[in-house]
Amino acid sequence: MPTSASPKAPAPEQPGGAPAYGALDRYFKISERGSTLAREVRGGFATFFAMAYIIVLNPIILGSAKDMYGHQLDNGQLVTATALTAAFTTLLMGVIGNVPIALAAGLGINSVVALQLAPRMSWPDAMGMVVLAGFVVMLLVATGLRERVMNAVPYGLRKAISIGIGLFIMLIGLVDAGFVSRIPDAAQTTVPLQLGTTGHLTGWPVLIFVLGALLTLALIVRRVPGAILISIVAMTVLAVIVNAVADIPSWGLTTPKWPGNPVATPDFGLIGQVSLFGGFAKVGVLTGVLFVFTVLLSAFFDAMGTIMGVSEEAKLTDAQGQMPGINKVLFVDGIAVAAGGASSSSATTCFVESTAGVGEGARTGFANVVTGGLFALALFLTPVATMVPSQAATPALVAVGFLILAGSIKEIDWADYTIAVPAFVTMLMMPFTYSITNGIGMGFITFVVLRLAAGRGREVPAAMYAVAAVFAFYYLMPALGLT
Repeated sequence: MPTSASPKAPAPEQPGGAPAYGALDRYFKISERGSTLAREVRGGFATFFAMAYIIVLNPIILGSAKDMYGHQLDNGQLVTATALTAAFTTLLMGVIGNVPIALAAGLGINSVVALQLAPRMSWPDAMGMVVLAGFVVMLLVATGLRERVMNAVPYGLRKAISIGIGLFIMLIGLVDAGFVSRIPDAAQTTVPLQLGTTGHLTGWPVLIFVLGALLTLALIVRRVPGAILISIVAMTVLAVIVNAVADIPSWGLTTPKWPGNPVATPDFGLIGQVSLFGGFAKVGVLTGVLFVFTVLLSAFFDAMGTIMGVSEEAKLTDAQGQMPGINKVLFVDGIAVAAGGASSSSATTCFVESTAGVGEGARTGFANVVTGGLFALALFLTPVATMVPSQAATPALVAVGFLILAGSIKEIDWADYTIAVPAFVTMLMMPFTYSITNGIGMGFITFVVLRLAAGRGREVPAAMYAVAAVFAFYYLMPALGLT
């Protein structure tokens, strides 16, 4: 899409026909990757709106737990820590890694910290273990082990990971919007999910989601630039109007209402409240190591799956499915894990919602600069940043989930069952267990077992054997009494 450097003169063109932006273009390789500044900005906004919920959700998860002394983390301080760490690590990934992959406090990992670590030690002790896990991730990157693990994944499984992430984020979108919900245990049924909250679609918030999903898909079919962002903004405006007129009792985490005071003063009280080795004195060395290992495993493979999935969708991989400069991306991810612990916001990791920005056209780290800048603004404008209801943002996840599926499923060799079955397991276990890590682990184990069963064990890279063994041990830990 052509753009102008100024109203008077058009921007110079690169050989490929894409506009150039001088030093900015050269550093981020905007035109080289077939993108434009406008697409990167739109992508950065779309990613932020798709994941801004973490500013509200992470403090709820961490703030509702108590450590062994009965202490709870302050909600306001958690909001500041979450937004600050997301801004810092997202900007770092954009400037150093030059990929459109935003980062924030990882869902799943924060539950581990809140429900497994904190009750057996103090909050600084628990966050210290998160920092140690980040150091281990950086060590694995420095030794080249993490890159070797990623490069050992067969092409078909890479595609399956992308598809699994697509299905996973679609389910996240449906659940967060209230389009589907968990059936309460009191119902005594084996059916886990239902339509809406009562088995039917009711209420204005769900209607906003449905209209948003249809609008997003219609704009994509029409190939309208900015389809995802247009839908998010339009549905937010409609939600604000509906909420003002109908006075909806509950929209979930965020209410689409213009705040009386849009400015909030950040509270940095939790930054640096960390004890690196205090937790080992509370739970012992073996249990402490296992706690660090649990955080490490989740952070390692959640990020790996997201990086592979987003890079495939953004077409940043080569013919072998590998991404040039991957070590920079992986090292920043390790820094992010440690930074999340150091800020007491839990481990920070790559967010699958980055696909919303990629779907908008983002291909470079400049989109991250935009997303990171918005998180920085959220430090002071949290009431405004959190007024976008999930029902307006989650249609992007449904649309992007479809786009990932459509672009990757034909690339899997379905005739080779030693690839097809593990791919099938990988892509289904992610949404069915609500975990990227579980999908990868079960897929890897299945792949190794089936290749051995087919007499093709020599074709399995050594790194795949090692990772499958680690996952097998991880799943056996409860039976061995090690959790």
